[in-house]
Amino acid sequence: MYILYIALTWELEEWVPPVEKCIFKFNSKEDLKTWHLYSDSEYGGLSSASLEIKDGGNRSDCNGVFSGNLSTDMREGSKWNINRSGFCGMRSKKFDGFIDLEGYDSIALRLKGDGRCYISTIYTENWVNSPGQAEDNSWQAFVFAPKGNWYTAKVPLTRYLPTWKGNVIDAEMEMNPGHVVGMSLSVNAQGGGFIGAKSGAGDFQVEIDWIKAVRMP
Repeated sequence: MYILYIALTWELEEWVPPVEKCIFKFNSKEDLKTWHLYSDSEYGGLSSASLEIKDGGNRSDCNGVFSGNLSTDMREGSKWNINRSGFCGMRSKKFDGFIDLEGYDSIALRLKGDGRCYISTIYTENWVNSPGQAEDNSWQAFVFAPKGNWYTAKVPLTRYLPTWKGNVIDAEMEMNPGHVVGMSLSVNAQGGGFIGAKSGAGDFQVEIDWIKAVRMP
């Protein structure tokens, strides 16, 4: 009976994932190679962004800085006709395979912000859209980044809503956390998500230490 108890205990420990799983860290320039930037400038807008490492004096104090300027203006003579300008983002390169977040219920981001609301996006393997459609499925949630102090934002996976080109899809869908192919963090001039959060055109800056999947107690 004792041997059976030990065997069952081992099986349970193998099945239960760690309390947290580090997905991204921002401690070196090498870590930034995982990401690429995008903005409305690709469609005739005038917003700009950068992603850099801030050196705090030693390696353990380094963190990423996502910053730039949001503009709602369009480049004169632009051939593009977009409804909403004033956005920037940083998106991870696709994972080699999938990141399995089964067993976790939240995404945690350690941030030092500017009082703006940012958008956390999880990209999953395309199984919602029709076959042959190349786009990954995207799931988005607002993340508030308070100004001045380091803050750990924890966003339940259930709060991520299915979206298409930034608009929420009005349909009953369920994320497949076992097939995550990438993530992004973005910001737009419209703001939204939290009452009192800073919005509008102008500069933005958020420092990022890490992004993890966590299992809430």
